Amino acid sequence: MTVWLKRLFIIGGVGLLSLAGWLWLTMLSPWFYDRPENLADIEQRPHQVFVYGTLRYAPIRFVVMGSFGDPEKATLEGYQRDGLDLSPQPGSDVEGLLLHVDADELARLDRYERLGIRYERMEITLSDGRRAWVYLRLPTLENTFVPDADLPIALVP
Repeated sequence: MTVWLKRLFIIGGVGLLSLAGWLWLTMLSPWFYDRPENLADIEQRPHQVFVYGTLRYAPIRFVVMGSFGDPEKATLEGYQRDGLDLSPQPGSDVEGLLLHVDADELARLDRYERLGIRYERMEITLSDGRRAWVYLRLPTLENTFVPDADLPIALVP
């Protein structure tokens, strides 16, 4: 019986270390994301961000931003959710959260969303009239290939 407990403890520990390593690599490490130079600097002031996907969950927000963002329920009218993206749709609305973040937390959100690579950050007006940032998926680069390659390689981020 104790042999199985030891094995379970070791497997659980390896799993937790693997998860922690993956989270660090994807969200906090200096590798795998360089902020594109063409993006404007983040203003040093409080910001509001409307989130509608994975960032609605407190543990994910804490890992990504280092805080919970003081969330409030919010609605974005005139859009519908399409998987990981929003698209304009008159008469529809998207339920989400409004986060209150500082410039450092916004930079961490930009990293998580791969600003300039996967998403763009746009300022929108919520149904209650407040202005907030929202991340919108960049158009896909379908059928974009590396020229003169032996094998066609898609450049989809």
